[in-house]
Amino acid sequence: MRWLRFLPEPTAMSRQVDLLLLTWTVLAAIAVVAIVGVMLAFAIIYRKGSKADRTHLVRGNYLIEWGWTIIPTAFFLGMFVWAARLYYEQYNPPPNALEIYVVGKQWMWIIEHPGGQRELNELHVPAGQAVKLVMTSQDVIHSFFLPDFRIKQDVLPGRFTAEWFRADEPGTYRLECSEFCGRNHARMRGPVVVMPPADYARWLQTTGPQTSLAQGGKRLFTGLGCAGCHLGGGTVRAPSLVGLYGNRVPLDNGGTVIADDSYIQDSILFPKKQVVASYKPVMPSFKGQVTPEQVLELIAYIKSLGAQEGSTP
Repeated sequence: MRWLRFLPEPTAMSRQVDLLLLTWTVLAAIAVVAIVGVMLAFAIIYRKGSKADRTHLVRGNYLIEWGWTIIPTAFFLGMFVWAARLYYEQYNPPPNALEIYVVGKQWMWIIEHPGGQRELNELHVPAGQAVKLVMTSQDVIHSFFLPDFRIKQDVLPGRFTAEWFRADEPGTYRLECSEFCGRNHARMRGPVVVMPPADYARWLQTTGPQTSLAQGGKRLFTGLGCAGCHLGGGTVRAPSLVGLYGNRVPLDNGGTVIADDSYIQDSILFPKKQVVASYKPVMPSFKGQVTPEQVLELIAYIKSLGAQEGSTP
């Protein structure tokens, strides 16, 4: 496959995507050549004035008809299963993936690592480790595009989207925004630096001792007065947040919802949107009081509660 490369292939996913594309191209070319070839052959053989024998017309051949129906169908169903499996893998990161938060903003990418290290229009990741990017936008729709990794995901205001990759080859690759987002859209780009794990660990240390996202979220959680209600000891009865993340939450309308990043964000900004069953909708909205980066810190802190306690509310 190296002699067919048009772009680098630093991930297993990029190699699979290229192989799938190449296979589809070859199959499509074979189908076009076969169909057009038969058409041209018939047009030449049975052209007006030719001496072709037209007296023995074939009235039907079920073997041929079943063959040209079943064989192409089997090929294309196989391709569909292959593509569907690849699509499923592309949108289901492994559970041990390193989570890095991304905020799109005209016209820059704000990237925050779990340890609190922040980058602008640049992303450092360790080689050989799955990396999950949890992304949201502060203003308009952006699109986080890693062409060398063959992945692209829209980044939406007010919602969380995600994509993941595992880069095997250290090096520097491209990061771009592929959704027109305003006058300086073309400048919303930068490098993705894939480093050996030891170099990445040193990079985290040299970037500076910073407060982790979870620690920043804890301070913010306390400063906003959330701890008094959600961690016990307050006069207002509110759901416990210990072990909340990733679990199913019953709602007062009879439905349920998974407590993921989007649910926690909505609970902070739009608390009356999804009220927990048996609780009153008394929580105030913090929309306009916290920035998207602070929302990410709060989410990281709530995730850490589940990791520390491991219990379900």
